[in-house]
Amino acid sequence: MNARNLAHRGVDGHDQAVTTRWGITVPLSGVPLADHAGIYAALAEAGFTDLWSSEVAGADAFTPLALAAAWQPELRLGTAIVPVFTRGPGLLAMTAAALADAAPGRFALGIGSSSPVVVGDWNAVPFTEPYRRTRDVLRFLRAALRGEAVDERYDTFTVRRFRLERPPMVPPPILLAALRPRMLRLAAAEADGVILNWLAATDVPRVLAEAGEPRAGFEVTARIFVCPTEDAGYARAVGRRLIAAYLTVPAYAEFHRWLGREPVLGPVWAAWAAGDRRGALAAIPDELVDELIVHGSPEQCRAQVRRYVDAGVETPVIALLPTPELEAGGAAALATMAARLGHTTVDG
Repeated sequence: MNARNLAHRGVDGHDQAVTTRWGITVPLSGVPLADHAGIYAALAEAGFTDLWSSEVAGADAFTPLALAAAWQPELRLGTAIVPVFTRGPGLLAMTAAALADAAPGRFALGIGSSSPVVVGDWNAVPFTEPYRRTRDVLRFLRAALRGEAVDERYDTFTVRRFRLERPPMVPPPILLAALRPRMLRLAAAEADGVILNWLAATDVPRVLAEAGEPRAGFEVTARIFVCPTEDAGYARAVGRRLIAAYLTVPAYAEFHRWLGREPVLGPVWAAWAAGDRRGALAAIPDELVDELIVHGSPEQCRAQVRRYVDAGVETPVIALLPTPELEAGGAAALATMAARLGHTTVDG
């Protein structure tokens, strides 16, 4: 059993392994931020311990968590992830420090390189040397969030005489998004944890083995896509669109090539490169979707998420995907479904 798991007696009378943390990605799709107070309360009641945000082209990573800090003072908050290119080092430190100040001891800062589309095409910042930039921002943040004066020439930028005016009383742990060996080793060596994404439960042991023996307190977080419907055809259609959009991005393509999926994804990549989007979708087999996208009833989804925990993930973070029922039911349906995916429905 994972060191951070607990054994408990499930509703069926059998001992089950349950992670000590249970996260979900916020904000939930289709619900205004102003209406999330009730959703956050429902998530806490359902046994979710963590709310984790992302930052692509929807809400920024910090605003939904700032609201949660005020509305639900017991929940842990995390970013998964904030790109290291799209804010200057000082602004990123100030923003993280402010949220750590608002939620002392219950905020985790997840950072990562993001992608050429998000960084270059949407934010007009050159996406150059992502490994070095991530490493340099990690080192800068480590010092800055401790309240130290930073006057340093890094490989990818220089900071002159910067010191936070309001350093957090409790510096947040810094987690690093990592896919392939080099970034995994950086996370293991210098970060407080790693954030995994777009992998099957069966991939987790290989990925963690590459990081080596973690230091004490090192946290393994994974973002897991969950489509809670028993309509397998619908879930696979949603999954195919996501796989085609994400796993054709060079970083994710290389990740899955390293994992050994080139025989499966090769035809997808070839069709996509040729501009044949329909052909790329058609080339994605059901088996691959079922590996990477959790779907089924809420009970089946929880069981599949627990497979990641059994494989070594300490903080699973559900990314709830839309279903026709959820879209038709609005905020109430989303809150109800999220609650059905929560801990208390398992714990009793």
